Amino acid sequence: MSAEKPKGPASYFPSIERTYGRPIDEWLDLVRARGDEAHMATVGWLKAEHGMGHGHANAIVAHVRAESDRA
Repeated sequence: MSAEKPKGPASYFPSIERTYGRPIDEWLDLVRARGDEAHMATVGWLKAEHGMGHGHANAIVAHVRAESDRA
């Protein structure tokens, strides 16, 4: 039986790791460390400071925000 494919923001994680050369947990930790900063401010930071594309940055931030919504 094969594992279920990730859905939503997590579906971008393999591409993010390949494209930017860092494990997804590092990216998630960086965003978590930004605290309760506005979503688009964190997306802008990932784009400006790390050269990340908008879709990838948005996926990481959305995933972290969803974690805190579930907590």
